[in-house]
Parts: sequence; C-alpha cells; structure tokens
Amino acid sequence: MAVHIFEPETYYSTLGSHPPVLEVDPGDTVSTTTVDAGGGDRNGDFCGVSGNPQTGPFAVRGAEPGDTLVVKIDRLWPNRPNGFTRAQIAPNVVDFGYEPAFDDTVDRAWWSLDLETGVARLSTPRNRVGGIKLPLKPMLGCFGVAPERGQAISTATSGPNGGNMDYRGFVEGVTVYFPVFVEGALFHLGDGHAVQGDGEIVGTGIETSMDVTFTLDLVRGHSISWPRAEDDRYIMAVGNVRPLDQAVQHATTELIRWLCGGYGLTEREAHLLLGQCIRYEVGNVYDPAYTMVAKVEKSLLAPFN
Repeated sequence: MAVHIFEPETYYSTLGSHPPVLEVDPGDTVSTTTVDAGGGDRNGDFCGVSGNPQTGPFAVRGAEPGDTLVVKIDRLWPNRPNGFTRAQIAPNVVDFGYEPAFDDTVDRAWWSLDLETGVARLSTPRNRVGGIKLPLKPMLGCFGVAPERGQAISTATSGPNGGNMDYRGFVEGVTVYFPVFVEGALFHLGDGHAVQGDGEIVGTGIETSMDVTFTLDLVRGHSISWPRAEDDRYIMAVGNVRPLDQAVQHATTELIRWLCGGYGLTEREAHLLLGQCIRYEVGNVYDPAYTMVAKVEKSLLAPFN
C-alpha cells in the first residue's frame, strides 16, 4: 500500500465530478492539507476560493457506482496557531423574537491555538482572565464524494454523498463510509474545525487550516444509501436533509439496514434493540440541509458477530 504526499494547488467550492488531482489504489494513504472555510491556508494567504474550499478530488482506481468508499481519518491536526468563528448563534436555533443584548459589534471572533498543549483561547473580543479556554478536538466539517448525474453540489450543504455535515464526531481515528456514485468515487475534503459544538449553531466551528492523513479503500459491490461511520465504541448512520425530522428518519433507517445487513440482526431484533439503545447526535442545524447521526454501541452487537 502506497503513501502519497500531496500539496494542493486547486480547490473547489462544490463536490462534483471535477478532474481528479490524484489517483490512488484501494488501501493507499494520502497526506495533504486543507484550507479554512474562508480560503485561508497555513500562512493565512487566500487560496482564491471561499465557502469551504475542498482539497481534491482523489480518485480510487476501480471504484464504480454501487460500491462503498471507505475513508479512515488517520491524522488530523491544525497547522497554524489561529482560527476564527462567527460570534452570534443563528436565529433559527433560538426563540423567535429573541434579540441578544451585545455590548460590542463583533461579527468574527479570533482564537489562538496552542498546538503543543492542545488548547484554544479566545483572542478577540477580549477574553476575561479565566475566560473561554477550550481543549482542541479537530474535526472535518465538509467532506464526501461526487454525487450522481454530473451534479456539482455546493459545499454549503450536504446530502447522500456527504458534504457539509459538520458533525463533531468526524475526528481522527474514525472510519467513514460513502456510497459511490461515479467512477473513481472522487473524494473531497476540507472545512477543518479545531473545535466545534453540536449543530455548528453559530455557522462555524473554530475555522482553521489542517494537516490531514487519510486512507482510502473500497467495499466492492456493496451499496449504502447514506454515509456511515464507526469508531472504537459506536457504529453511526448519517441523514442529511431538511427538515430535521426527515434527517432523523434517514439516519434511523440507514442504521437499521446496517444492523440487519452487516450484523445479521432480524428486523424485529433491530427495532427492539434500537428502541432502547439508539443514541442521536445533531450535526449541522445551520445550513440548507440539517445533519442527524443515529448510533449504537458496538458492545451491544457482540452477540450477533
């Protein structure tokens, strides 16, 4: 299995059937970088594209529609000592008519990132002594594959092909699965967050550029409907759509399919188990499509392996 070092020069603000920047074999590993959501690189220079610019796409030899792309996030860490966030919670996640009484006019807040100690500190507006200091938990906000029928879907939103899901569980060590819609799969990634709360309720995490290492593989002839993921503790299914209740439906149904098709549970067993043990976590509730994650602990599935 080869290891590829890739320095991006071109970025896209859509996930689509763009010319691949690199073709790899199943099982290969890629080390590369991403820029921040505004197009800023590790030096703070503008890459020429804004709106969650994507590194890639990366083509996997032999990938065909109906396969599943496997993406293992091997390493993910900021590569510069600062990042930014918006400074106000989105109106759609607070009560109608609520008006915040801010004592400043800040639209964007800047954070210092201590990459050695793994801590983010609010820089502007002024952070009170003992104020906002957060442990880094880097994640990928937007990544996925090219959609079907030649579409190019904005990195502002998400769908069955992935995209701007902003789920804080997409961290180092997680394996994510995407349905393949086009030859080569065409994997894109970007929008790294040093920290983010559930829902991305201010419309950003702490946006920064990242060093990323990932491994690409294939499950041939196996089709899934929505992105899936797993870590050491959970298996997860993702629904990306608005309204939120429909995202719940997609995530729940995909998790049922995984339990039955991947773990051998009967439909009745899956319904009974999830009825008591399912856990839900919200991804993005800011963008055009919302993201809901349905998950269940792997330890509960041991009797079915």
